[in-house]
Amino acid sequence: MTASRELYWNIHGHGLMYLLFILALAVFAYGFYKKYKLWRLGSQENRIYDVPTRIYKILIHTLAHRRILREGYAGSFHSFIFYGFLLFVFGTFVVALQADFGLEVYKGGFYLGLTLFMDLAGLAAIIGIGMAYYRRYVLKPDGLDNQPDDAYSLHLLLLIILTGFFMEGLRIAATQDPWAAWSPVGMLFATVFGAASVKTLQNIHVVLWWVHLLLAFGFIAYLPYSKLLHIITTPLNQFFSSLKPAGALKTINFEDEGLENYGISQLEHFTWKQLFDTDACTRCGRCQDNCPAYLTDKPLSPKAMTQDLKTYLNDVANSMKNMPTDQGETAELAAASERALIGDVFEEDTLWSCTTCRSCQEHCPALVEHIDKTIGMRRSLVLEESKFPSEVQTVFKNVENNGNPWGVGFADRAKWAENLGVKIMSEVTDEVDVLYWPGCAGAFDDRNKKVATAVVKVLKATDVNFGILGTEEKCCGDSIRRIGNEYLFQMTAEENIETIKSYGIKKIVTHCPHCFNTLKNEYPEFGGDFEVIHHTKFIHNLLDTGQLFIDQPEESYVTYHDSCYLGRYNNEYSAPRHIIKRIGGKIKEMDKNLNKSFCCGAGGGRMWMEETLGTRINEERTKQVLATGVSTVVTNCPFCLTMIEDGLKEHEENSVKTYDIAELLEDKIYCR
Repeated sequence: MTASRELYWNIHGHGLMYLLFILALAVFAYGFYKKYKLWRLGSQENRIYDVPTRIYKILIHTLAHRRILREGYAGSFHSFIFYGFLLFVFGTFVVALQADFGLEVYKGGFYLGLTLFMDLAGLAAIIGIGMAYYRRYVLKPDGLDNQPDDAYSLHLLLLIILTGFFMEGLRIAATQDPWAAWSPVGMLFATVFGAASVKTLQNIHVVLWWVHLLLAFGFIAYLPYSKLLHIITTPLNQFFSSLKPAGALKTINFEDEGLENYGISQLEHFTWKQLFDTDACTRCGRCQDNCPAYLTDKPLSPKAMTQDLKTYLNDVANSMKNMPTDQGETAELAAASERALIGDVFEEDTLWSCTTCRSCQEHCPALVEHIDKTIGMRRSLVLEESKFPSEVQTVFKNVENNGNPWGVGFADRAKWAENLGVKIMSEVTDEVDVLYWPGCAGAFDDRNKKVATAVVKVLKATDVNFGILGTEEKCCGDSIRRIGNEYLFQMTAEENIETIKSYGIKKIVTHCPHCFNTLKNEYPEFGGDFEVIHHTKFIHNLLDTGQLFIDQPEESYVTYHDSCYLGRYNNEYSAPRHIIKRIGGKIKEMDKNLNKSFCCGAGGGRMWMEETLGTRINEERTKQVLATGVSTVVTNCPFCLTMIEDGLKEHEENSVKTYDIAELLEDKIYCR
């Protein structure tokens, strides 16, 4: 394709090409600047620190396609197109160095090798585009919403490649290139022209060269106005993605006297990065395809939320254009927002449907951050308008008055541990090596008291010196924070941190993944720097270090449910499976497992809310349990345990039993 430019360069018009190129760049720059102004409507946020880590994210997500390749078919064709064009652009750049700047680089073995690779790259891109057409317009998966721009983008990419190959074919036919075998695809295209004269081939080449040039420059100009902008915005979004732990939410500084809002209720309350997300999103549908709320017919689609925000952003911007004002941009923005963000753009039911399972963010190739936006809008409803599901009011009061969502008197918090010989920190004078944190479920829920008891029995079978806070322990605050009551969360967290520090505790073992995530990833921001370990990981370490042994492993078939807050939030998948296998368990995995595990439905405060829309998430997960055909399902989370047991009751399935991993161990262990 590009070698023909050398052959006919004088004919093709050097100056005009550069003029058109500058024009294309100008159109591109104008469109990108307009986008930039929209992103700047959001509030400031620092996303520039730790540049090496951010560059690494681009390398693994953009260049290595880590998440894109999780889906075989879609990942394959995207790789064909991406790497094909990448090599195509590189080859064109090399030729331009020689043709336009006189650098003799495109010759000899390098010429032959690059020519071959460019041909193969172009062929791979054509195959990839064909696969994309087939998926989008024949298979039509639910996650895709075909729009005209999708077709325009595919057409444009295909035409650029095809015209390039036709030009290469013309060159080969006109020059009888003796090295044509190194351009196998070009040779195939050369056969189209048969025995045409050299003059005819030259004339066709001139016309086609200009067509190819205009398509290429049109591609550059079209980028900011199309889906193709993701070629730039998606890598940038990966670069700017959060480097905080996956389980850490944005914190409100209630001591800031200049703070004007406690959540997100208007467009300008989003950060610039949250608005930038809307242009990084490619509408691939992976977030939606893995959203338990969407898959159980709730009014929530993470993809739709991102695109609805994008539409709202563009609508507000268009309204601002025709709105004369001398009161500044903020006044313009407020006046232009004719539709309420919460209520008109996003229904309240949509916001309350989210379980914060993080499946959307786990599978998004662009690293769009959905959850902080949802929690931000919930905060506005809770802290600014006092609007939330009625049953949540009781939860807030219970936590505030008794330190737990169940509302049981705090004086009863240590009753579950009576007769177990557990040290209570306020009653002993010596220090402990480990604080066991049973959480509210382990202390007050009858079913999960058995799990807390099992954990204690496991710990007592070793030489681990541990204790509990007893009545001094309060709710970790996970549910209330994700419901949106940031103020109550911070108050509770600070009390817990002060109590833990007063006993000089450095290491904490938790029963619940929600407690684990909160203490490990969120408490440090408030001064709570502790080593926090989930009980499955701690037990796994005890087994591996020889402090704990299995007495007569019994072979049995089980299925294992990955909880969201241990798995996707904290990337712990192996320790629980290791323990199950050590006691003789043969794991029959559910269809949705590991990072694709299906939420039980209790996260994000949903444990305390009625589920009246669509079908129940826990019942859908229970169907997946029953599909394995096993009689035992193993969990690591009190919420998951409760929700799956409730699902089994709804299915009237009494033959399947649910256990926490610690319960499987308590009668099968000993220490030497």
